[in-house]
Amino acid sequence: MDEGAKLHLKEWLVAQIESGRYEGLSWEDEDKTMFRIPWKHAAKKDYKQTEDAALFKAWAVYKGKYREGRDKADPTMWKTRLRCALNKSTDFQEVPERNQLDITEPYKVYRIQHDGGQTKPTDPFQRKDPMINQAKRSPPEPDPGCKDTQLNYQKESFQESKEEKPLTEDLMREHMYCELIGKKNQNQAPAPLTFFSPQQTISDFRMQVMLLYHGQMVMKMTTSSPDGCFILQGHVPLGNEQIYGPCTAQQLSFPSPASMSLPSSMAEAMNRLLCHLERGVLLWVAPDGVFIKRFCQGRVYWSGPTAQHTDRPNKLEREKTFKLLDIPAFFSALQSCLQGKGPTPLHEIELCFGEEYPDPNVPKTKKLIMAQVVPLFALELLQRFSLGETEEKRLTEQEKM
Repeated sequence: MDEGAKLHLKEWLVAQIESGRYEGLSWEDEDKTMFRIPWKHAAKKDYKQTEDAALFKAWAVYKGKYREGRDKADPTMWKTRLRCALNKSTDFQEVPERNQLDITEPYKVYRIQHDGGQTKPTDPFQRKDPMINQAKRSPPEPDPGCKDTQLNYQKESFQESKEEKPLTEDLMREHMYCELIGKKNQNQAPAPLTFFSPQQTISDFRMQVMLLYHGQMVMKMTTSSPDGCFILQGHVPLGNEQIYGPCTAQQLSFPSPASMSLPSSMAEAMNRLLCHLERGVLLWVAPDGVFIKRFCQGRVYWSGPTAQHTDRPNKLEREKTFKLLDIPAFFSALQSCLQGKGPTPLHEIELCFGEEYPDPNVPKTKKLIMAQVVPLFALELLQRFSLGETEEKRLTEQEKM
């Protein structure tokens, strides 16, 4: 069917309601001025993609955004697309006082605006309810050409996500007001973006860890334990629970320098260094940051978002916990970046074993033993907002070295 012959969202959605094919999609009143739309979050234990994402999938298929058998199924993005369409359309007005989002089968209620001349207010949170409108909300009027890049993550998002507080990837994507595709109107200041709450925490505690010998990657691992991982020579000694605690963290052991084509003098220097890294370091991601604790005798230096120095060495003191990345600060920097007020937030952490780092006189590719650590929650957020392409390319190039 030609794109121009397709139904508008209102006609299409009314047809779906009348069809009775989608459980939970029904008229709210006899006059058919309001309807219920099922709104179950994908994080719920009883979520069934076939049933709970059926309507959202149908809209994605209808708009040509999903091709069965060719595209990867993405229920969260399907839901985002329909939510975006509803919020943009002048034919619909959400009725939040009728929403039921904390029940077994949650749903939202929308009113159909039959008066074609009536438009929705610029403020996406402005409602007809005078009590709600008493709140002071005066964001700049968005440029129509930039609507596809707006984010809507304030009051209505918090109402929906009370029971899913962790800032997971799916939650971030679902609360995006349309897809962020990187468009910016050059003549307009970007609309304010307030999609992070100080009360929110992350739930993805994974890290990507790469070990490098003389600038060449020798090992790469993605951690899965919420207790983080050890980077060390050998294995965590048994009987040291007083130091380490119950050993539920993953272990990443340094490979033998003999596995690489290195000059004998360099391999010998590495082996001498590795002898002092028996107890290694412990890295972990917590709700408020990325942390490290050094147990080994060998000295360890680092650089990263919270490092005191960028042009001279930062040393990790033994058996002292250091915060390498502050998560609230990262969120704040990311928000500033998306508003055009700052650079892409730093998120990569580098460790250098046995040699001072950062060292303005010696490039890191010349250091004997290094580790690069990237918390995946940060990397995925940056990629979600099209800010992580350079980082992804850099990591790919690093792997080829």
